[in-house]
Amino acid sequence: MGADIGPIGVFGAGAIGCYVGGMLKAAGADVRFLGREHAADTIKKHGLTMTRYDGPEVVVKPEDIVISADPSILSDCDVILLCVKSQATPEAAVDVASRMKSGARLISLQNGVDNAATLADALGSKRVFPGMVPFNVVSSGEGKFHRGTAGELLIGDSELTRKLADLLTRAGIPAATRSDMNEVLWGKLLLNLNNALNVLSDVPLVEQLSNRAYRLVLADMVSEALSAVRRARIRPAAIGKVRPWLIPLILRLPDWLFLRVAQSMLAMDAKARSSMWDDLKNGRQPEIDFLNGAVVRLAGEVGTPAPVNRKVIALVHEAFKSGHSPGFSGDELLRLVGSKTV
Repeated sequence: MGADIGPIGVFGAGAIGCYVGGMLKAAGADVRFLGREHAADTIKKHGLTMTRYDGPEVVVKPEDIVISADPSILSDCDVILLCVKSQATPEAAVDVASRMKSGARLISLQNGVDNAATLADALGSKRVFPGMVPFNVVSSGEGKFHRGTAGELLIGDSELTRKLADLLTRAGIPAATRSDMNEVLWGKLLLNLNNALNVLSDVPLVEQLSNRAYRLVLADMVSEALSAVRRARIRPAAIGKVRPWLIPLILRLPDWLFLRVAQSMLAMDAKARSSMWDDLKNGRQPEIDFLNGAVVRLAGEVGTPAPVNRKVIALVHEAFKSGHSPGFSGDELLRLVGSKTV
């Protein structure tokens, strides 16, 4: 399997990096991980165990893993998968720039819509491809990573990325390439607006989405985003089966009807949480300014309102400052954000 591409570097030994890199390694690819010292030490001791809500456990033994905290481990990789948080992108670009070999390509497997452009400014546009990871992965410690939701991983199209997509698919991560990645990233961002809501609710995603009051807050956030992208003439791609313009309408349905028509939205582990919730629990910084913040910035540029996203951003920053979720009920959040939806 590894003969198709390279050595593959994984920059960022967090949840997404370890899950994607671990699945590739288990399928026979030559994978090298770059992570912080504590992450490297944990994986050297425990190896990697990948589970998913609808599939078997996959294990990679510690002795089969190449991992280091030294960025030079990436110097002979043909492909580098960047899996760090959006706020770490500028620093990562500097680390990669002096070590990335000629002809190597970097794939941004990150949330948000601006990471590929930031990386291209440092590395050159021909060396960088945007990617979109549709599923969430949560770490439970000791090298264990659980994928709680479904979806197809998408990457900007080229001959090399088509090979990578095939490699990922054979490794158990369905993947494909697209030529409209800006639209794909905006489509994913609409879904990522729920990450912040999960921080504020402190309940599993299935439970949260099954509650209309929470959905009304999310519908308002998505509606603000759709107004901004429409004015900016951006057409977000559908991520999954639901067209972006229908998302607010579906979210506002009564519970009994939503549960019937939105089964694809609920196709996840019963205990699945968002990556931002996981960041709060593990003392990391949130990506809120790159998700809801991107909506607020675009709304400001094109002259559309985004008061609910602004309020949610403030509430999330308060939660991270305190170090714990406020655990708001749906009705409490509706009042706090000033929603006029009924």
